Amino acid sequence: MNSFFNRLTPKETKFFPVLKEMSDVLISASDVLICYVRSDRSSKEPDYYKEIKELERKADDLSNRIFEDLNSTFITPFDREDINNLANTLDDVIDSINKSAKLVLLYNPKKMPESAFKLAEMIKEATIQIGKAVDELDVLKKSPENIKKYCRELHDIENRADDVCDNYIMNLFCEETDSIELIKLKGIVTQLEKTTDTAEVVGKIIRTIIVKYA
Repeated sequence: MNSFFNRLTPKETKFFPVLKEMSDVLISASDVLICYVRSDRSSKEPDYYKEIKELERKADDLSNRIFEDLNSTFITPFDREDINNLANTLDDVIDSINKSAKLVLLYNPKKMPESAFKLAEMIKEATIQIGKAVDELDVLKKSPENIKKYCRELHDIENRADDVCDNYIMNLFCEETDSIELIKLKGIVTQLEKTTDTAEVVGKIIRTIIVKYA
C-alpha cells in the first residue's frame, strides 16, 4: 500500500537544483586550484586560497540546506540516506580541494612539479563529470546510460591519478636531495591524488542510486 501511495504522490524535486549548485561550486573550486598550482609563488597565492575557502563555505551552506530540506520533505525523489550521502560526499570533494590548496599555502614549495599540474587538471576533469552526472539525476529513471558513463569516467580518472602520483613519488625519492622539500612535495601531490579518490566516491554513490532506481 505504501509503495502504491508513493508512486501516486508527486516527489519533491527541489533537491536537484541544490545538488547541481554544489557540483557547480566544485567546478569553480577546481578552476581556482589549477590557477593556484600553476601560479609563480607570488603574493596572489593567499587570494587563491581565500577564494577556494569561500567556495568551500558555500558548499557547506548548500549541504546544510539539503539536510534541513530532507527533514521537512515528505516524499523525496530518492532515499533520504542516498541524497544525504551524495550531498555530504560532494562537500567532501571541495573539502579535499581546499586541503590541497591549504598545503600549497603552508608548505610553499620552491617549485611545483609537473605532476601537480596534471593532477589539478584531473581534478577539474572529475568535477566536470560529477556536474554532468548530477545534472541528469532528475531523468535517471528514464535514461541512466549517460550517468553510468560519467561514473566510469570518474573511475578512470582516479586510476590515472594513482599512476601519476605513484610514478612521481618514486622519482621524487630518487632525485630530490632536499629532505624538507621532499616532504612538502610528497604531501601536496598525495593530497591532490586523494581528491580524485573522493571524487570517485561520488560516482560510487550515484551508481548505488542507479541500481536502486534505474
